[in-house]
Formats: sequence, structure tokens, C-alpha cells
Amino acid sequence: MKRLLLLLSIALLAINPGFSQSQKQLKVISYNIWNGFDWGKDDARRAELQQWVAGQQPDVVALQELCKYTPEKLKEDAKSWGHPYSVLLKTTGYSVGLTSRFPIELKEKILEGLHHGALHCQTNGIDFLVVHLHPGSIQRRRDEAKLLANKIDEIREQNSRYMIMGDFNAHSPYDADLYNPNGPLLTRMKKGDKGKGLEGNLVDGDFDYAVISSFLSLPLGDVVRKHTQGMAQRGSFPGRALAAVNKEQPEELDERKERIDYILVSPELEQQCVNAWVGNGEANWLLSDHYPVIAVFETNQQQ
Repeated sequence: MKRLLLLLSIALLAINPGFSQSQKQLKVISYNIWNGFDWGKDDARRAELQQWVAGQQPDVVALQELCKYTPEKLKEDAKSWGHPYSVLLKTTGYSVGLTSRFPIELKEKILEGLHHGALHCQTNGIDFLVVHLHPGSIQRRRDEAKLLANKIDEIREQNSRYMIMGDFNAHSPYDADLYNPNGPLLTRMKKGDKGKGLEGNLVDGDFDYAVISSFLSLPLGDVVRKHTQGMAQRGSFPGRALAAVNKEQPEELDERKERIDYILVSPELEQQCVNAWVGNGEANWLLSDHYPVIAVFETNQQQ
């Protein structure tokens, strides 16, 4: 039997030199945790989210809205899901962070020109940009996208394995046909966005697709788009946890789902992605006002 397996492996290597019996999976999660668990006051929700992440057994986790966080506090979270390494962007305002099962090399903390800032790290041979774009201005998001696109151009000169992930507060052209112009989402947004132009969140009563399009054109691959269908599967906001805050029924929030959280990856990693989804099922209904984005890659990188 062993001889047969050996012969089969040799045959597979002859057909496909990239085949390896030691091929590994890499699991990545991006999660906006909603005001750092109410600015550090909601320990119960923090514990529940820690438990959920630990159950996913991720290799790398990107977090947004780390409000009232310190490097030590992020290290506690990382430890709870088995990650010995973590990096925090800043200790003020709306911060972002990265945790990993592998050593992390901090490349850059990008603060100038970005509303919340961004974090550039390398771990397990992959460059990660963790972002949280401006929540209320199309023009500011477009400016931020240009700055980040330049960073990605610099990264790919050194590495073909990179991804940008987080809360983009922007909409994808791949989802354009999923938004009903007269549905509850756009109807609600039109009321609050009237007269704001590019300093708001709508262009002529519709979403702006320029920001995500600019990233896709680099090119970057939208891995969730390839593995999901419809907004019921792709929607990353609003989470049902907002129902009580907004005095709405959970079903009302479900009816106005939108996708504003992404994992966008280099062409090489796009080819290695075997699954990607938004965790908007019952397990995550009450953990945050956003839902997590998860992607799994087949990789021959040493782990």
C-alpha cells in the first residue's frame, strides 16, 4: 500500500510540479468589532466574539474599530484564539489591528491621508493591509483609495502575495444589480444623504462604485464574489445586534443588507483561494454591527 501511495505521489508530481502532499490551508478573517465592544464596556460580547474566533481556528485575523485598545489588550484577544503575535495601529480613536499564528513584521503604520489609518504587516510570507475607510464621504474614500493603491503598487514590486482587507465603507460593482433603487436600503439612505454630493454616501441617488473598482483594477481579486450568490450571502452590514439600538425588527435590518467589508487579494492568492464567505448567520447575529469576512487558501508556504 505504501509503495502504491509513493508511486501515485510521483505520478502527480510529474503531471503537476506544484502538487505537494504537505500542501496547507491558510484561513483569514476580517472583522469590524463595533466600537471596541462599546469602548471597552461590553465584556460579555467581547468574550463571545473571542470564543467564536477561536472556534474558527484562523491563521490570521484583521480587526477594525479597536476603540480603547492597547497593544496589551489586543494581545489578550489574540491569545484567546491561539495567536501569539499581534500588532495595533494606534491607541486613539478607531484603530485597526492584526493577529497571527506566525511572527509578524510591521512594515508601516499609515496615518497621514487616511481618516482612521491603515496597517501594513507581513506574516507567513504575505503582505497584509488592514484598512477602515472614511464612513461618510465618497470623496474622502476615493482619495484614500488612491493612496492605498500606491502602497499596493510598492508592495507588489517586492511580493506577489498580498491582500487588503477590512471595512471599506464602499460598494462593489459586482453587487450593483443586487441593490433595488426603490428598496428599503437606498430609500433610507436617500433621506439622510440629500444635497451632500461627494461629501455624502450617494451619487445621484445611487451608490458610488469607484472606490472598489479602483482596487479591482490593480488588479485585486474579490474572493467572496466568486464563492457566494446574492446579498443574503454577501451582506456584511448591518448586523442584527443593531436591532435593539435602532428600535427595529431584525428582519428589517436583513432587508437592507449591504456589502461594505472585503478581502481583496493579489492574482496569485486569488488562484489559491478555495472558499470565501461572509459570516452573517445566526452565530454572528449579535456579536457586532458588522459581519466577518472569511477566506481560505491552499498554499505551499511553510507553516
